[in-house]
Amino acid sequence: MITLTETDIIQLLRKNNLNADTLQENVVQTLIKKNLKVATAESCTGGLVSERITRVSGSSEVFDCGICSYSNAIKHKVLGVSEETLNVLGAVSAETAIQMAEGVKKLSGADIGISTTGIAGPTGGTPEKPVGLVYCGVCTKNKTYALKLDFSLASNRADARNYIRKLTSDAALFTILNIIYEQM
Repeated sequence: MITLTETDIIQLLRKNNLNADTLQENVVQTLIKKNLKVATAESCTGGLVSERITRVSGSSEVFDCGICSYSNAIKHKVLGVSEETLNVLGAVSAETAIQMAEGVKKLSGADIGISTTGIAGPTGGTPEKPVGLVYCGVCTKNKTYALKLDFSLASNRADARNYIRKLTSDAALFTILNIIYEQM
């Protein structure tokens, strides 16, 4: 599994001449151009990825469904994350992220399902799962996987929670663009 840090996300955006503040415009325009749809299943970002996508005029052509699944019960009941995964591995795990992405893709019929689950803080972290640990799940017709995001260094910032959520949404939006260009 690939692990990306805050520095990695910033470098990937720079390398690809992308501005973090306008990523959503790139995503919507590219999805429209390729005639694709995306759906989101979010936990730690609380709907931020969906909000950023729907902030863009024309997003209704490419976005039908966003599920904010903050509780394990909703992850299970709505998205189909197995109770065993939640009980054994927890909500913050690659497996949960993958099952969330699979569930929202199936529920919506979208071409791409993307999910976020993690610990934005400032509380809730443990030595095994510190504040800043996030998983981003991806499901397309060809591939299903998770990315591990390690934003633990950002956990000491005064605005850590909002910053971790923003970084996670940046990573999710960049991942959508990457999927479109690499796989579809």
